[in-house]
Amino acid sequence: MSTAWLQPLPLVAILRGLTPREAIAVGTALFDAGFRILEVPLNSPQPLESIALLANAFGDRCLVGAGTVLTPAQVDEVARAGGRLIVMPHADTAVISAAHKAGLVCTPGVATPTEAFAALHAGANALKLFPAEQLPPPVLKAWLSVLPKGTALLPVGGITPDRMAVYRKAGAAGFGIGSALYAPGTDPIEVARRARAFVDAWNTTNTDPHP
Repeated sequence: MSTAWLQPLPLVAILRGLTPREAIAVGTALFDAGFRILEVPLNSPQPLESIALLANAFGDRCLVGAGTVLTPAQVDEVARAGGRLIVMPHADTAVISAAHKAGLVCTPGVATPTEAFAALHAGANALKLFPAEQLPPPVLKAWLSVLPKGTALLPVGGITPDRMAVYRKAGAAGFGIGSALYAPGTDPIEVARRARAFVDAWNTTNTDPHP
């Protein structure tokens, strides 16, 4: 399973509540800090407009897409807006298959091994462990012992810089980062400061969990 899309920094910025007016400023702050994966959840104001703005601004330099994608029709809408990433809170195989057929990177949310295997079979590129608060590092480590070699697991939910090391040691391939990085109305300067803290925390956990 290729995880090239997670390079050079496997941290997904979850920009829930982002508005088109602030999209470029916030995106630039994140890009300058090192982030290369930007997710605009579809329950944000005018999310497709923000996705289009970010996709046009950063092109191939960033993987831009949508979160909280619930239906195959929404996959098509994201693709038309220029998005190349589909992130889901659940593991609906119809949505995963639609994203796979469209050539988009898809990371569905899973909370059990059964969901994980079904999502991978449907074409998922990685798995979002959600909510991470109920899936601690020992669970992640146990999953990796049975999932196909190279499966990328990204904890999402309550992730802060000081919680990353223990998940990374257990084998996490990256993280989705939400309100600890961005919340509606957060100034781009503050977003940049928080982003650098996450980047620094990741760079201190440089052991490859999939040698």
